[in-house]
Amino acid sequence: MLTRPLEDGPLETKRQQLKQHMVACRSGTLELAQGLTEEEFSRQAHPDFSPVGWHLGHIAFTEALWILEHLAGEPNPLASHRRLFAADGLSKAAREQVPDLSIILAYLAQVRDRVFEYLAAAPLDEQLRWWWWLLQHESQHVETISIVLALHRRNQGLFLLSGRTMTPQDSSRKPPNPAVRTQKLPPVLMPAAEIKVGHRGIDAIDNEQPPWAAQVDSFYIDPFPVTQKAFREFIAAGGYDTQNLWSSQGWSWRLTTQVDRPLYWSEDPALDNHPVCGVSYYESEAYARFVGKRLPTELEWERAVCWATTGKRTGLYPWGETWPEQEQGNFGGRLTMTTPVDTFPGGATPSGCQDLLGNVWEWTSSWFEGYQGFQAFPYRGYSEAYFDGRHRVLRGGSWATRPWALRGPLRNWYHPHIREIFAGFRCVQDLASDQVKT
Repeated sequence: MLTRPLEDGPLETKRQQLKQHMVACRSGTLELAQGLTEEEFSRQAHPDFSPVGWHLGHIAFTEALWILEHLAGEPNPLASHRRLFAADGLSKAAREQVPDLSIILAYLAQVRDRVFEYLAAAPLDEQLRWWWWLLQHESQHVETISIVLALHRRNQGLFLLSGRTMTPQDSSRKPPNPAVRTQKLPPVLMPAAEIKVGHRGIDAIDNEQPPWAAQVDSFYIDPFPVTQKAFREFIAAGGYDTQNLWSSQGWSWRLTTQVDRPLYWSEDPALDNHPVCGVSYYESEAYARFVGKRLPTELEWERAVCWATTGKRTGLYPWGETWPEQEQGNFGGRLTMTTPVDTFPGGATPSGCQDLLGNVWEWTSSWFEGYQGFQAFPYRGYSEAYFDGRHRVLRGGSWATRPWALRGPLRNWYHPHIREIFAGFRCVQDLASDQVKT
């Protein structure tokens, strides 16, 4: 069973734990690579996303770059493909000329064999941060692969909510029956508190650091993300055509794109209790105005996830500090689609908020920027290049997010017009609101 990263203790124990995590993470990567069509493997599904084959090659190249080249001082087996697979090499459109899948899979295996040989003697106490960063790097690209596959399916008219052509077959992939069906539960009051924002653990990525103290005023937060049923009311009421619900930038985007529903929308009433998925920040913001609420700041979101109503810290996750388990949320890609928002009460916060980690990413109203004292790792382009006042923060993770990239303080970021990612949202209200809305 996987556990949280060890920062203290015997070196050999940390070495064994790290290898266990790397094997588990790679298993999920290779599972997604099975059964790919040539179109899915080598073609772009959308101008903003590279082909699946490029992501697989980039995972192998990046592992070789940082472990074999940077830490071990060894040659990179993919050196001849540096321009193709480097993050700052070719444009996304030029990345379709990738080697065959069998060659990419051989690269992944070759690099991993050499990496494990080095791991057996590596001075991990000096290197752990690089190794855990690579686990998260692979996890992030695997989620992007799920997005690209979902877009391919949608382009072929096959899309529902899944990122794979397969559907759950065996009982291990079926979600548990929720204890209750979603009710009109009242918003949860989060009293004012001073919290420590961010994460300093060995697995913390650079934009989560350094932790800092912030005062968060009282607010109400909805216990669930906005569902398809709730969002249907916005569509039916003409929300997409009501200008005063939209920001000026959002309305301009709406007129340009002519969208009139979320990207991953379904009229199937059986999915009414699933979270709305495939919405931009602009759509989320407009819906919140429609119901007389607003989107949370990222500090409010972290306050709700990692801190009890009393102001006491609960941990990195809504349930505490232990590694995420299947009964605590829809993540890891194991169910291949969204689930009803009340499916996993085991992942609820002590205050009763559910579905905060997994299912869909949640837009916040915050711009992505570095915390005071930020230091780039392992290179400036990873986070710092996006502190440009043009990216909004998302929190929480989706059904496709691997557990190595899943925790309360982790921050995701995208342009506010992006709707191809598995994103939804939940709403909050100020304590001073005249009437609390359910």
